[in-house]
Amino acid sequence: MNSQTFSDLPLIEPIQRAVAESGYTTPTPIQMQAIPHLLEGRDLLGCAQTGTGKTAAFALPILNRLAKNPQRLTAKQPRVLVLSPTRELAIQIHDSFKTYGKHLRLRSAVIFGGVGQNPQVKELQNGVDILIATPGRLLDLINQKHLNLQKLEVFVLDEADRMLDMGFLPDIKKVVNLLPKQRQNLFFSATMPKDIQKLADSLLSNPAKVEVTPVASTAEMIEQSVMYVDRSKKRDLLRHLLKDRAFQRVIVFTRTKHGANRVAETLMKNQIQAEAIHGNKSQNARQRALENLREGKIRVLVATDIAARGIDIDNITHVINFELPNDEESYVHRIGRTARAGTQGIAISFCDAEERAFLKSIERLIGKDIPVVIDHPHHSEEVANSRLLSKGKAKAAIEAQENHGGGGRGGGNLKRRRRLNPRKKPPTFEKSKKGGK
Repeated sequence: MNSQTFSDLPLIEPIQRAVAESGYTTPTPIQMQAIPHLLEGRDLLGCAQTGTGKTAAFALPILNRLAKNPQRLTAKQPRVLVLSPTRELAIQIHDSFKTYGKHLRLRSAVIFGGVGQNPQVKELQNGVDILIATPGRLLDLINQKHLNLQKLEVFVLDEADRMLDMGFLPDIKKVVNLLPKQRQNLFFSATMPKDIQKLADSLLSNPAKVEVTPVASTAEMIEQSVMYVDRSKKRDLLRHLLKDRAFQRVIVFTRTKHGANRVAETLMKNQIQAEAIHGNKSQNARQRALENLREGKIRVLVATDIAARGIDIDNITHVINFELPNDEESYVHRIGRTARAGTQGIAISFCDAEERAFLKSIERLIGKDIPVVIDHPHHSEEVANSRLLSKGKAKAAIEAQENHGGGGRGGGNLKRRRRLNPRKKPPTFEKSKKGGK
C-alpha cells in the first residue's frame, strides 16, 4: 500500500472529514496496513501496542462498512462488538468511534462494570450499531436477556494478551460461543505468545496479518535514559526534574498503589499539580484524573501498571519510571505511553541498587543499553557500582523493604547499604556507562 495520506484511503467523505477535523493527515503504519484489508472484509490478526493508532485502524473501516450498508436499529442487537479488557480503554475506544463517526447516522454505546446498569440497559433497548464492552458486564446483560449477539457482523477482540493476563479467557470463550458463525473477526494483541496464537487461530479465518512495533522493539521515537539514584532520594530527584517546564504532561509509574498515592501527595505539597490512578480509585475518580491530564488541569499522573493499561492520551511529553518494573515487558508498555502516533517522547527511569537487576533484564529484552545520565544532583556512584543481584533476590529485597515501611520513604537504607559493594572504584562511570556490569 503506497498511500501517504488519509485522503488516499477509500473511506467515505463523512469519515474523511471527521479525520481531517481531528487533525490527522498521515496514517500510522498499522492504519496503512490494516485499513485496506478490513475494507475488503477480511479477518485481521494485528500485533500492535496501544499508541500505534490501532483504534482508528479498526474504527474507520468499521464505520465505513456500517455507513455503506445502513440498517434499521434493532433493540438489544448490535452490529459490531468491541471487547476490551478495562473500563478506561473501553471508554476511550467509544470516544474514538464518536469522534470519527460524528457525521454519520450511527449509534454507539459502551458498557462496563462498577457502575449502575440501568442507563446501559436503556441504551441497548433503544438499539445501537456499535457496542464496546468489558467481558463481565457484557455477559451479565446477556444472561439477563438485555442483549443478543445473533445479528453481529463484526467482532473485535482488543488487547488479547491483557485479557488473558486478567483471567478473561473463560469469558471470551463464552462470548465467542454466542456469536453467529458468519462474521468478520479482528484480533489485536501487543504480544503473541503460544496461548494468544492458539486463541487467535480458533477465532480467525484466513486472516491478514499486520505487525507493528513488536514488544521487544521499543518505539524509535522515544528517547530513553536511566538515572542511578539512592532509593531515599527518588522523590527529591522527581521534584528536581519537574522544575523544568518542558515536563508538560507526565506519567509517573510506581509499583504499588500506596507508592502512587505517596508520590502524588508529595508533588501536590510542592505545588506540582498531580493525581494518582490505581485499582483502589473509583471509576469516576480515574476518569476524572485522565480528563484532568488531557485538559491540562494537572501536569502529572502517577499510575500503577494495571491502572495505566489502555490509557490513550496524546502528547504525553515524558514517562518517568519512579520505580522500575520487575517484568521487563511492562517497561515497554509503560514507555509506550509517550511518542504516540509519530510524535517524539522521553522516558526516564530511576534505578536504585536492587533495581539494577530489573534494568539488566529490560536491556536484554530491548536489545540495547539504556544511556545513563549523571548530570543531576542526586546521581549515586554507589548505586551505579553496587553488586548486581539476581532478579529473584532483588524482588525479595524490595518486597522486604516495602513490608517494613520502606515503601519509597527511604526505609530499608541500612540493609541496602550493607549489600552495596564497599570497595571504592575509580570514577570511570562516564566512560563505561554501566558501572559494575
